[in-house]
Parts: sequence; C-alpha cells; structure tokens
Amino acid sequence: MTTRLSARAAIAALIDPDSFAELPAPRAESPADGPLGWAGYDASRARAGARTGESESVVIGTALVGGRPATVISFEFGFLGGSLGQRTGDRLEAAYTHAREHRLPLVSLIATGGSRMQEGMLALTQLQRVARQCVLTRAAGLPQIAVLRDPTTGGGWATLGAGADVVLALPGAQVGFAGSRVRPADADPAAYTAEGQYGAGHVDAVVPAAELPGTVADWLRVLAAPRAAAAVEPPAALAGVTPPETGWDAVRQARRPDRPRAQAYLDAYFELRLPLRGDRAGAADPGMLCGFGLREGRAVAYAAQCGTATRPAGYRTAARVIRLADRLGIPVLTLVDTPGAANDAAAEHAGAGPAIADTFAALAEASVPVTTLLIGEGGSGGALALAAPGNTWVTPDSYFSVIAPELAAAILKRPVEEAPATADQLRIRPQDLVALGVARGIVPPRG
Repeated sequence: MTTRLSARAAIAALIDPDSFAELPAPRAESPADGPLGWAGYDASRARAGARTGESESVVIGTALVGGRPATVISFEFGFLGGSLGQRTGDRLEAAYTHAREHRLPLVSLIATGGSRMQEGMLALTQLQRVARQCVLTRAAGLPQIAVLRDPTTGGGWATLGAGADVVLALPGAQVGFAGSRVRPADADPAAYTAEGQYGAGHVDAVVPAAELPGTVADWLRVLAAPRAAAAVEPPAALAGVTPPETGWDAVRQARRPDRPRAQAYLDAYFELRLPLRGDRAGAADPGMLCGFGLREGRAVAYAAQCGTATRPAGYRTAARVIRLADRLGIPVLTLVDTPGAANDAAAEHAGAGPAIADTFAALAEASVPVTTLLIGEGGSGGALALAAPGNTWVTPDSYFSVIAPELAAAILKRPVEEAPATADQLRIRPQDLVALGVARGIVPPRG
C-alpha cells in the first residue's frame, strides 16, 4: 500500500518550499443537496470539509518545481473519495485556463475514485469538460504531466491521467478505469496497479516518492529548454571501423554482436535523457527506446531501435513521441537499427502493417526537423519507417537494404551461397547509400 497524502501534503512533497500560490476557487451557487436534491449531500460535503479542511476534492494553484513554474492540480481523496462533481469541474477548468493564459506546463497529482454519485449524470459530464480542457491545452503547445497517486480510477484516470503527455505513477498505486468495488470478482488485481499499467504500456515510469520531485523537475527542465530551429546534428560514430569493401562485409560488420547499439549512442549524445514508454494501446517494445533529452542545453526528442525486430508497439510508441515533439516544437533524432519489422503471427495480430504506416505518417506530417542516423542494420520498410527523408546519415558499420541479402537471394531463386554476391548487387554499403542519394553522408568518429 502507498501512503495516501492529502492534496496539500502531496503538493508540498513535490514543489520547492513556500512556492505554492493557490488559485481562487470559482464561485458557483448550487441548490440544496446538489443538482439532484440528493438527501444528505450537503451534510456529506460538510463532514468532508471538516475532516480535510478543504471545500472541494481538488486544490489548484501555481508553484515552482526545481525552480521552474507550473500550474498544479492536486486531488484530495479524503473529500468524498476525490470524486469529480460540478464544482470540481469548475476548479479544473480554472487551472487549465490559467496554464494557457500564462503559458505554463500543467502538473496533475491525481487521487480519485471517479465521478460523484450524488450529482449523477451532471458529475459524469465533467469528464467531457475536462477532456475539452486537455485538448485546448494540447493545442496551445503546453505539456501536461500526470502523477498517478493511490488510487487513480474512473474518469480521473481516463481524462487527466491517461490523457497527459507524460504519465508517472507512484509504486503500488491502484490505477485503472474500474475501481475496486466495480471490477469483476475474478479480475487479476495486478492489472489495476501502477506496475501493471506500466507493463501494458500505459504508464511511462513508476517513480518512488522520494525521487518524484527530481523526476518532475527534470521533465519540466527538458520541456522548457530552448529548441533548435534547424535539424540537430547526427551522433558521431562510436565504432572505429572503416567503410566495408563489399556488401557482405557491410552485413557482417552490422551484425557483429559487439557493435555499439542505441543505448550507447543515446548515452553519448545526451547530457540528460528521460524515457517515454509504451504505445498506449496495451503493449511496450523493449527494442524501441523513446523519450526526450537535453543536447548542449537544447531539447531533443528521440526514437531509437535497438537492433531487434521492431514490434507494432515499438512503432506506435515512436509515432506517439514524434507527434508529441511536433506539437511542442522540439526537433527529433531517430536511430535506425533493425533486421526488419517483427513478422510473427502475434505481430500481425497486433497490427504490424498499420503501426508501420502510422510511423511513416508521423514522420511525413512532422513540421519539426528530423535527423536520422543508421547505426547498424537497416532492414527493409521496418527500418525505413523511422528514417527522415533527405536527412538520413549512416555509420561506417551499417547497411540499408530493400530486404536482407539472404532473403533477396531466396526470392530470386538463387542458392544460399549467392547471398554475398546478391549483397554486392543490392549496393547496401554506407558509401553506396551516399552515392545513391539515400544518405547524406557517413558520420566520422568523435574527434
């Protein structure tokens, strides 16, 4: 079980000391016992107020986190289970509006059981209201960070939580659309936890409470950092090799198990790197590293293949990050390294074709500059989906091919021993790719 902090204690645990300034609560009149005339509702609200010291289930204001300003929303679970009613909606709308008017990122500390029963459908429609505010804030190019406390269920999860750009969760927090009293009796309880949602690709990171202030501060630092107007430079080559003499040499160099991989390239390129994980559709691909980082003090988004066959979840995650970067005006770096897209039955059932198509579309739609570096294998369309047209670079230990030479030989009905000769015919070496205009150049090692 996680510790359930009050709304103000949760704020105090996150922000810089003495930096919170509460926003005024919108004034709204309501009939006795609420819009439905629910007997005893006013008394329940009064008891909740006396117990918590709050007049509603959310507290809103502005604060500094790591020295950077943000609009903050914090739920008070002790006030009627942190439920959403009309007055809650008033406050949430006021917080979103303030964030847009003052060009501030929005940080939501969520702990809610869902919509308020005593206000019926009028409580439920607050979800539409919150969703509209999320969309308007997204359209304004402002980032939204959600912190999932215990519990985060119902409409709070399905709007402020899952609708945020960056979703962080506290260990052990209950997270799910269905609350504990309404889910099936035989449901796997692990599915309704922060860790379960992380495993399913719906949460970007599970962050211990002691690390939360630093993590949120890092995100605000990166997302508030200056953006380069032009495309970022590609990383330097990490392997001290020369361009291969033959196509088959290129294949063998790219397939060497000790060749530098995406993790090494990203670590060398960024001074600070924050991951985003999962496709928000029920899966995550460990072979695709995505997120945002700082390069020479400027914000850069990244999507990097790790040398494995990329799964549909990997493509969807990459497309998600590219579109987020485009909305925030942050340039993108992609690292290409895959023998090809995963082609097993599970990948087909998970929508390999649509996922690859969506990644192609995300790159084609991007208005921010995208830089690509081929760092190993470039296997067919599964690799090309992450390659920036007109701004792709290659390392000396890489190759790009319409299809693997062995498979090309099989398609051409050649014996397997002719795969090396076929590799030469395909012109897949780094220098061939430059000569053909597929790549802009071969990146040198760091000086």
